[in-house]
Amino acid sequence: MSFALSSLVAQAAPAAQPPGLQLLMPVLLIVMFYFMLIRPQRRQQKEHAARLAALKTGDDVIAAGGIHGLVTNVAERTVTLKIADGVKIKVEKSSVSSVTKKSDEPEVAATEVVSS
Repeated sequence: MSFALSSLVAQAAPAAQPPGLQLLMPVLLIVMFYFMLIRPQRRQQKEHAARLAALKTGDDVIAAGGIHGLVTNVAERTVTLKIADGVKIKVEKSSVSSVTKKSDEPEVAATEVVSS
């Protein structure tokens, strides 16, 4: 009997929601998408643009496709990479995905361990 009564009450009176609550959910979704997707992507794009603007001769870079090379010349839109002795290629700046070693960083000297 109590089951039938509760089901009748549930059918008879649907829960009335205030009009502000109906707008709250889409607004919360938009805010969530902004902070979780849009904002981090924009920050990443700005960092990549700053890395490309700071490229200079002597930097070790990785280009799209996994090509590792040493920057030998930087032009407005292109970068010349030395990938082997006597082998240089010209790629678009936008294809440089990361800078592995800056030219102004001192190289770490490898110390030899002598065993006696």
